[in-house]
Amino acid sequence: MTQYTGRFAPSPTGLLHIGSLLTAVASYADARAHGGRWLVRMEDLDPPREMAGAADDILRTLEAFGFEWDGEVAYQSRRHELYAEALGRLKKQDLVYPCYCSRKDWQATAALGADGFVYNGRCRIPADRPSENGKAPAWRVRVPDKTIAFEDEIVGHYAQNLAHDIGDFVLLRADGYWAYQLAVVADDAEQGITHIVRGQDLLVSTPRQIYLQECLGAATPHYAHLPLLTNRAGQKWSKQTLAPALELGRRADLLRQVMAYLNLPSAPPTDKPQALLAWAVQNWDISRVPKQAIATE
Repeated sequence: MTQYTGRFAPSPTGLLHIGSLLTAVASYADARAHGGRWLVRMEDLDPPREMAGAADDILRTLEAFGFEWDGEVAYQSRRHELYAEALGRLKKQDLVYPCYCSRKDWQATAALGADGFVYNGRCRIPADRPSENGKAPAWRVRVPDKTIAFEDEIVGHYAQNLAHDIGDFVLLRADGYWAYQLAVVADDAEQGITHIVRGQDLLVSTPRQIYLQECLGAATPHYAHLPLLTNRAGQKWSKQTLAPALELGRRADLLRQVMAYLNLPSAPPTDKPQALLAWAVQNWDISRVPKQAIATE
């Protein structure tokens, strides 16, 4: 059997917050409970959105909360050759095409889908493509008119018709930055990821990633999408909703808090993060994780 390999993949657009900690604890506990490996990958592919020093702060925070990862931290910013190779393979299969449409133009007549506007396919046919005018194109993947479905460990059955719900999506942006969907699939395949435990905000992306896995001949990992933590306004705690950074002085309290959200039994008295994580591993039961969003104070 293939050894369980999981991962935690934060983006350094801000500091870790309570939602990040829930994902870290759940992915760590699931990996260790299966006797598996737990990797850390820094998803630093969008420099304009990144916060100076955030990547190093994230790693220091993980260490302070008692997490121990396997191997070296992978940085997406250092893996461009991997993504270029994946795109090249898709080009050889004629599964991608250059797109010269401006976002403003194509979205003006586009319908809303499962994750924003659905691209209208204008550049699919070379004769219909707008003038290049010397500008660099984005590269889109052709999606089939078929349903991509999978069984999520927490959410259950989930399905999308990519053509209707998503449309041909971007793999390489016109500004030269790699898109998340391609990078994460290439990374997971290269790192041998077998299980992905992450937030339900990424559930909508999973059919796209499964399709790319099929196109690239990569194995599809086992997925478990965690409930989101929401604030008093019902918004997901995130950097955009001003989620406060984790306080190192409250490590034990914060770990107990997210462990309660995950329906783990109360841990014995201790203020040692490593002991609390060990308790989470010993008592981990993913079937007890709530399926719906969790309101926090």
